[in-house]
Amino acid sequence: MARTLKIVDDVDSLRAIAHPLRMKMLGALRADGPATASTLGRRFGESSGSTSYHLRQLERFGFVVEDDEQPSRRERRWRAAHDMTSFRTASLYEDDTGRELLGVAMRQVIDYLMGNIDAYLTQELSGEWRASLGASDYLVRLNSDEVNALREELSAVIERYRGLQSESPDAKTIALHLLALPRSES
Repeated sequence: MARTLKIVDDVDSLRAIAHPLRMKMLGALRADGPATASTLGRRFGESSGSTSYHLRQLERFGFVVEDDEQPSRRERRWRAAHDMTSFRTASLYEDDTGRELLGVAMRQVIDYLMGNIDAYLTQELSGEWRASLGASDYLVRLNSDEVNALREELSAVIERYRGLQSESPDAKTIALHLLALPRSES
């Protein structure tokens, strides 16, 4: 199944998704499937009124939709509208607000990454799993077109593996982070 992608290339959509609770709720809907505002409120220690408001904001900008299956008339169940979100940074850097909001959103992504690193370091894993997980960094000198081609090629490989959806009893959901960033000189 092909992934669906939401591209954020305007300040209003970025403002809608850059809120920390909204990013967490969208991530939970993607990872765990549809949920109600009450369910998300309990998970994140928020009132259902607060999560309901944030879900409506996410809906307004196309990040979430009502789930096709509504088990109750009392409460709406929501699902993520897309599998992934991508930020088109060139257009967002054109004004101060876009740059600021992009920084907020990227820090949320980094917090998520750090949470996955903490889980990796603290989880009880077999030696087989320890040998297969980890981190690598590569320094490559490329122009912007080559970086785009590399990202597209790596995304195609990831999509091929995402399509496997292993039924093995020892299979785990893996958070695979792909970042293309300029090298820090410090």
